[in-house]
Amino acid sequence: MSVLMGSKRSEVLPFQAMEVLSAANQLEQRGEHVIHMEVGQPGAAIPDAVLRVAHDYLSTGRLGYTEAQGILSLKQSIARYYSHNFGLDVPTERIFATTGSSAGFNLAFLAGFDRGDRIAITSPGYPAYRNIIEVLGLECVEIEVGPETRWSLTPEILEQVHKEKPLKGVLVASPANPTGTMMSPEALKALVEACDALDLWFISDEIYHGLTYDMQEETALRFTDKAIVINSFSKYYCMTGWRIGWMVLPEVLVRPIERIAQSLYISPPELAQVTAAAAFDATDDYERIKAGYAANRQVLLDHLPQLGFDALPVDGAFYLYAGVARLTNDSMEFCQKMLAETHIAATPGVDFDLTRGHQYMRFSFAGQESEIQLAIERLKDWLR
Repeated sequence: MSVLMGSKRSEVLPFQAMEVLSAANQLEQRGEHVIHMEVGQPGAAIPDAVLRVAHDYLSTGRLGYTEAQGILSLKQSIARYYSHNFGLDVPTERIFATTGSSAGFNLAFLAGFDRGDRIAITSPGYPAYRNIIEVLGLECVEIEVGPETRWSLTPEILEQVHKEKPLKGVLVASPANPTGTMMSPEALKALVEACDALDLWFISDEIYHGLTYDMQEETALRFTDKAIVINSFSKYYCMTGWRIGWMVLPEVLVRPIERIAQSLYISPPELAQVTAAAAFDATDDYERIKAGYAANRQVLLDHLPQLGFDALPVDGAFYLYAGVARLTNDSMEFCQKMLAETHIAATPGVDFDLTRGHQYMRFSFAGQESEIQLAIERLKDWLR
């Protein structure tokens, strides 16, 4: 008698940040105070002015489907964002609202690639890239990057990998997760132009735009109209649970992605779309929240190296990717022990880098400053 089993495509590695979150939640259920530095989630709520828009719209009593591409007012707000922040004229017809950035990646991979196509990402990198690519029957090509290129992909490295076996696309994030490092506008331009010359889809993950400290972000839209740009309201705009993001698409992909989205998602949540459109009007509030991240960033940069961690540059986002070779040769075990003994939750580097991740771990500093300070005190007591 045969036994029904799950599909081969479902056999992806677990998302360790979420595994740590689950273990941390179990501690909290037992009454322990856990400091959450494992998931990339803002500790702040959305501003009151934005929340009022949601309350007012919810009071109408009706929420329904929208066009798969999203409501016009949201797309117009996104177009104004590109005009104000980058001086770019982005037609609303090329803007596509999504159910979070995760849906954007699904749609990009499904519309731009066929089974077996090869997509390059950097390692270390966001693990869901790899998992989504593999689940969809595509081949994920992980390219190791390091301090010699400021943890970024270069045209020379890309061209060499493509020459060895042709790629169909490249996915790059700046600011990056987990490293927090950024590409300069010049470096981004060079990589985009290399992809155009090689006829590769360039997917630009820009979900951490707005969260920059020592460098200025740039959008791939500056350099080409062929890029697939993915952004989200989850990070800078503190709307993780609202599940709303957006894409800016080359014209050739607008209708294909619309057809796929109609069947996969029907439409993004209407309430989230209306609320997200209002978020662009609360910049002062969001900049105050960002100032808190900047303060947290400085606390970690000031103290973690003194405790034996090797800190990478933190240009943007709200992560510090730390080398732990002076403390352990197994970051997974180290993170588990740290959670059990200090009740500080952080993510082992193996989530982001299957080869070298045992030497690294990621701290999120998106929480309250008092919590970050307390984490440092607990680490001092634990490590000394």
